[in-house]
Amino acid sequence: MKSVFFKTGLILVLAVFIAQACSSGKSKGKDDQSVTFIRNDAEKRIDVLVGGIPFTSYCWPDNVFKPILYPVLSAEGTEVTRGFPLKPREGERNDHIHQVGIWLNYGNVNGIDFWGNGHRGIKEPEGGEIKHLSFGKISEGKGEGIIETRANWLDPKGMVLLAEETDYHFLAKGSLRIIDRITKLTAINGKVEMKDTKEGMFGIRVARELELPSDEELLLLDSSGQLSAEKVPNRGATGNYRSSEGVTGNAVWSTRAQWMLLYGNIGDEKISIVICDHPDNPCYPTYWHARGYGLFSANPLGWSDFTGGKEMLNFSIPDGESVTFRYRVIIGSGSYLSDEEITSLATDFSEKY
Repeated sequence: MKSVFFKTGLILVLAVFIAQACSSGKSKGKDDQSVTFIRNDAEKRIDVLVGGIPFTSYCWPDNVFKPILYPVLSAEGTEVTRGFPLKPREGERNDHIHQVGIWLNYGNVNGIDFWGNGHRGIKEPEGGEIKHLSFGKISEGKGEGIIETRANWLDPKGMVLLAEETDYHFLAKGSLRIIDRITKLTAINGKVEMKDTKEGMFGIRVARELELPSDEELLLLDSSGQLSAEKVPNRGATGNYRSSEGVTGNAVWSTRAQWMLLYGNIGDEKISIVICDHPDNPCYPTYWHARGYGLFSANPLGWSDFTGGKEMLNFSIPDGESVTFRYRVIIGSGSYLSDEEITSLATDFSEKY
């Protein structure tokens, strides 16, 4: 299936951005930890670089229906996010077209689906959209750069439900790349209800190699970006989950934990991706909507789905009031992060904000 995503110029500029990571001399970024930005409003993105080497881009394309970080690269310049649908790679799945890069949204906001909007490659008539508005401070620096953004959560008629203020902190520490996202949501035009659903909240769709192994046969994309004619064995998946509570593999789904590690190999490179919850977040520690097929998401609000109906939350934000969600993503390269290393980084996160 070809998506409408391919019809934009975004795929071309992203290809150039990624190519820079492969040709600019990967070792340079290890020595130079300065975080800098290249802003391109016409192409609706800001590129984030460490030592002049691409790390990620903050993008707000019209046909994704939410701001995203895409692609996301390790310190070695390896893409750890799935390419499809913006830049499909041979051997990838083409499911869940709305899962792109790193994002934050939710599947039931006053009954409106923000999470799944775009799942057919088009804007859904009853889907919600997060519209990028403007930037606040954009600050470069040694080891850390900051981008402040403003956005609105709109219902299908264009009415603002939530005003969003998000600060992105991009950090470089040797072979680690870190993204801290601090998002304040304020209810506008009345109380906002975020009823229980597993479809949320802070997610990343990872590269094919970081999916979990399984015995299933799959239809995967060929070199032309089309689905293969026949199913093939699930080869090449090397990923595994491990939580702060010691739960591993597919069993992590619907469990609660302070942090979650996904680790595996892309080629010869050992990759670790960690999402850290924050003690000041609602319903800490979060539930995990982490799947073997490549969706890796923290969802503190979907109690009913995660407990089989035994518990219910139905979170809400009163009119004019705010709630803040804080998440850290750690991308490690070269070795798998230990529990001790992750706990130290999670503690740093909890103390910093």
